[in-house]
Amino acid sequence: MKKNVIGIDLGTTGVKVVVVNEEGHVIASCTEEYSLITPKPGWAQQEPEDWWQATIKALKKLVKDISPSSVCGIGLTGQMHGSVFLDENNSVLYPAILWCDQRTANECEHINEIVGKEKIFQITCNPVLTGFQAPKILWLKNNYPEIFKKVKKVLLPKDYIRFRLTGEFATDVSDASGTSLFDVRKRNWSEEILDALQIPLKWLPDCFESCEPVAKTSKESENLTGIPSGTPVVAGAGDQAAGAIGNGITKEKLVSISLGTSGVVFAFSDSVFVDPHGRLHTFCHAVPGKWHLMGVMLSAGGSFRWFRDNLGKEEIEEAKRQNKDPYEILVSLAEKSQPGCDGVIFLPYLAGERCPYPDPNAKGVFFGISLKTTKADMVRAVLEGVSFGLRDSVEIMKQIGLPFGGHCRVSGGGGRSKFWTQMLADIIGEKMVRLVSEEGPAYGAALLAGSGVRLFPDIEKTCDMFIEIKDEFTPDLEKHKFYNRYYRIYQNLYTSLKPSFDLLSKMF
Repeated sequence: MKKNVIGIDLGTTGVKVVVVNEEGHVIASCTEEYSLITPKPGWAQQEPEDWWQATIKALKKLVKDISPSSVCGIGLTGQMHGSVFLDENNSVLYPAILWCDQRTANECEHINEIVGKEKIFQITCNPVLTGFQAPKILWLKNNYPEIFKKVKKVLLPKDYIRFRLTGEFATDVSDASGTSLFDVRKRNWSEEILDALQIPLKWLPDCFESCEPVAKTSKESENLTGIPSGTPVVAGAGDQAAGAIGNGITKEKLVSISLGTSGVVFAFSDSVFVDPHGRLHTFCHAVPGKWHLMGVMLSAGGSFRWFRDNLGKEEIEEAKRQNKDPYEILVSLAEKSQPGCDGVIFLPYLAGERCPYPDPNAKGVFFGISLKTTKADMVRAVLEGVSFGLRDSVEIMKQIGLPFGGHCRVSGGGGRSKFWTQMLADIIGEKMVRLVSEEGPAYGAALLAGSGVRLFPDIEKTCDMFIEIKDEFTPDLEKHKFYNRYYRIYQNLYTSLKPSFDLLSKMF
């Protein structure tokens, strides 16, 4: 019997599960959605039980299309930085606080005071940010001390799914890198930071390289999902590292751009390469013994979705009539506007920002609207604003001497648009390529599983075997020259508006 592996991607809006065969092809895929809870401005949380029920549904659907006994390994990936708090009975104590949640600004300051900014940066290779896990733990302690007293385990989102599948606790080095509790150089938990913050090491799961098999599915999960008990589950990776595996970013000079809910510029590194100003993240890669640099903007595709949901009602209705995706209709509208959108610039800071401005108070802005402004200009301005935000990270990578290999590999929902991909090439000034596989982190998780159970060779060779370029987009030099000038205005806006962002945050 031919063997298959499964990749599970626990995203922000839903879980995606793919089945990959021995030839590296996706033979089945299923997505199940769940809701995002925003009880206050700047808050974002979800119920871990919703994740698990969606995962059960997706797996049950997929096992109808394949022989369950053909599954020889499972890889996990998902949204990073979130916190799942469990008690002594492994019951969830509080809704999972997510990566885009901004409630922990005071706790970040407190961590910097206790441990020291320089010490944190030296150990974790990153500043403490509101979205990371450590300040979330302290927030629970400061705001719900009675719940905090019951905490016995703190998990990252994908690792909660591992626990429900296997009954075991484990994590991987790439996901752990985004907790502010991890020694990125030594690739293990930092006891120095944990001791300073009075967080017990036993609360955290053991940490492994991404391809390592760390647990096996339980009989209980077999009864719920149909996946046979005893199926190996590898450590997996955070969504960006897994997405990079799915894009073949396993060698120096290779760079990818992900246009999902968040926007990410991801670059491979053979060694620990750190931006001295902390504008980029340096994390462990899913490739054993390697690292990566990453620039993250919080609202990339999320900005486009916000526009669709709040200002795109007509396009949603038109999409229903034409049996199309509403985004297709909105992109076709954006194509009617010219580069620069007749003077309109969009700042995509709808959930604060991470890179290059770690600012929870930053806000979204439409700048330059006039009586001449059309809806087409505003749609295009959103796409351009996100592209400028991604260019911010590319510019920093070039400034600090990170080598580029002549193209960027574009993935994520936004990458399905030829128009937006060409715009990225024109704004950033680098060739963009798209790949045959569009399954992203779920595909990367499946490849990690296949490598871990030795269905495939080591992960670098696996990517060389299976990752194929589909098409290329070369920058239009005239448009790039124009965008170079326009980009400077975009950059100036944040600096000019920051004092107003801070004042506004104190009012609401």
